[in-house]
Formats: sequence, C-alpha cells, structure tokens
Amino acid sequence: MLKFTDFPLDPIILKNLDKLGYETPTPIQEKALPILLKGNDLLGIAQTGTGKTASFSLPIIQYLSENRKPKLPGKPRVLILAPTRELASQIKENIQEYSVDVLLKTAVIFGGVGQASQVNTLRGGVDILVATPGRLLDLMNQGHVSLSSVEIFVLDEADRMLDMGFIHDIKKIVPKIPTNRQTLLFSATMPKTIEGLARDLLRNPQKVEVTPPSTTVERIAQKVIYCDRGTKNSLLEKVMKEEQMDLVLIFSRTKHGANRISEYLQKNKIPSAAIHGNKSQNNRETALANFKSGKIKFLVATDIAARGIDVDGVSHVINFDVPVDAESYVHRIGRTARAGREGIAITFCDDSEKDALKRIEKLIKYIIPKENYIEDPQIKLQRSREASKAVAKARENKPAGEGGKPKVGYRFRNRR
Repeated sequence: MLKFTDFPLDPIILKNLDKLGYETPTPIQEKALPILLKGNDLLGIAQTGTGKTASFSLPIIQYLSENRKPKLPGKPRVLILAPTRELASQIKENIQEYSVDVLLKTAVIFGGVGQASQVNTLRGGVDILVATPGRLLDLMNQGHVSLSSVEIFVLDEADRMLDMGFIHDIKKIVPKIPTNRQTLLFSATMPKTIEGLARDLLRNPQKVEVTPPSTTVERIAQKVIYCDRGTKNSLLEKVMKEEQMDLVLIFSRTKHGANRISEYLQKNKIPSAAIHGNKSQNNRETALANFKSGKIKFLVATDIAARGIDVDGVSHVINFDVPVDAESYVHRIGRTARAGREGIAITFCDDSEKDALKRIEKLIKYIIPKENYIEDPQIKLQRSREASKAVAKARENKPAGEGGKPKVGYRFRNRR
C-alpha cells in the first residue's frame, strides 16, 4: 500500500501531512499525484469527499517550493477557480494547512463581501489565488488582478460551474492566462459539456477516474420515504427521533424553504441554522463554524450554498425536497461518508417529486429502497387545527372587500 512518503514531496509537506493524520493517499490522490508532479495536464473525475483538493494542492505546493520567484502585486502564479465562496474558502484553508512553513502566500477572493481587504492582499503579492469567477472578473476589470504570470490553472467542480452559469465568465478568464501552463480540470460528473470544455482547456491530458460518472459512494446507505407534501415537517421530527445522528445536513430546493425548515426546528427547540445565497457571508461563515464545532447539529442548506461544505463528521444527509437536477443528488449525499466513514442519506418524496426521483435512479443506476410514511392521527389533527387558526387570523386581519370583516366605521353604499 502506497504512503505519502513514497512520493517525491518536500519533507516539510510530509511533516504537515503527518500532523494532519494523512498517511495513505486516497484513490484519486494515488493516481493523480504522479501525473501532476511531472507537470502534465489532468482531467480528474471524482466525487466529493474523495480527496480531490489534496490531489491538486500537494503538487502545486511542491512545484512552488522548488521554483521560487518574487511575489508580484496582483499577479498570482497559481489560479484555482471554484463555483462557490464556501468551496473557495475551504480550498484556501486546506492549502494553508498543507503548506505550513513552506513560506507560500495563499489568498481567496469571492463576492458578497467588500473588496477592500481582498485588494490589499493582492497588492502585497500572492503565490496562489483561489477565486470565484464573478469576483475575479470584477477585480480583473478594475486592474487589481493580472493573470499574465499564471503557471498552473485549476478548474474545480467544473460540472457545478456550468450548472451555475459560469461558463461565460470562464470563457472570458481563460484567454487572459498564458497558454504555456499546466491545467487541471476536476469534475464529479462528465456530461458532454465538460468533455467539450476539457478539449478546449487541456493539452494532451491524462484522465483519472476513481468512480464511474454519476455513481454514488458505496458507503452511503440510501433510503426514500414517500409522504404527502404537508407531512414533511412531522416526518423530519420522526426521523430525528429514530435515527442516531451526529451532524445532519438538510437540503431544501429553495432559499425560502430552507428558512422555513430552520424556523420549524427552532420552534421545536432544536438548534439549527440555514445557509443560502440571501444570507450574508458573515452569517454563512458563523453558521458553518457552529456546525463544524458541533454547536448546532442541524444545518439547512440549498444546493449552491452547500457546495464546499467539507465536514468529516456529517452522519446524515436529509433531502427535504427531491432535487430537480439529478446530478445534484450525487453532490448532496456526497457530503456524508467522507474521509472513509459511512453515512446515511434519506430523501422525502411526495407525489409531485416522483418523476425527479426516477431521473436520479436512472442516473446513479440504483433503485433506492423505499418506505411509506403515514402521519400520526394526533399530529395530523394538531396540524389541521394550527392551519385553521392561521386561516382565521389571516381573515381577521384582511380589510373589507378581501374576504374579511368590514372595518369599523365602514359605510355601505347603495344599501337600502
């Protein structure tokens, strides 16, 4: 069995890996490291949680440690593009952990926050820049970033980049990078659009694939529970009582849905938080930090916001809504069973979502075990009473002419 010490890595890097508890490489690391250490282009197909970040970060750190150059203001030597700010931040943190005492400077830039501190960091010169496409283009247009010195270009989570509509930004960024570069493209799935992008970006690449495209991690126990749309909250409570849970990621299709789920949990005195695109960066970082530390056990997220959540202790992923995009299912459940652990993925499915579920099963080539949920009569009665009270209250507050009571002092015209 290979160990990290079998690769030609700097002793300082190996020392850092040892401190982090890294001893044996994952399959993607074992296959990618020899290729990248030789400076070749790479097309990597691997699911989330397989160790992709280390597979491209370690060769980058090794290259920069062997080929030192002065840091130039706004001119990084390595550019890593990621689709979300959470993933970009996670990549930066990992690189910093791997490169302690290597004397490299890594920076991250993303939107949703003020740019002043990011611009100041760039002016001081950086070796490695991790960025989301939108903020990078913005700072390039302002003259704060030049890609003329980039020697290594990494496009991470390429399939998600395309799903989020970043293809046009990428096409504007790539021409600004020298053609004489090493390029790495990583993706969890391999649709035709990614194949075309790979042909455009890579030169004689070697392909590394550790699992077939769009298959799910074998260590994840999957289950679907059929239910009515209105019973999902009570089903969530039931699952939480019956399952032995450590940290739980709950996925909602929409931002408002994520808020409603979190509010429901809070109402039932269950500490939780929601993260999505409408939340400020500070709120998102606080929620994620509380989740990682175990201060809250339940984190509700939308697909985009959850990209980059890299928490080893996630025991369960609950799909409160079935994702419309089948490939999102693969990314969602990949948040559990990380770092060699096992995980559980539970999906709530109502009648309107069954077609989406069929598309998922077709994609992953697996018929997920199913069961039915029948809501407890007492819970159903309580829910019905609460709904009736809400309707009555809404009517009480409506002005005359909208189905409510006439306002005091209202005078009917043409009354005889």
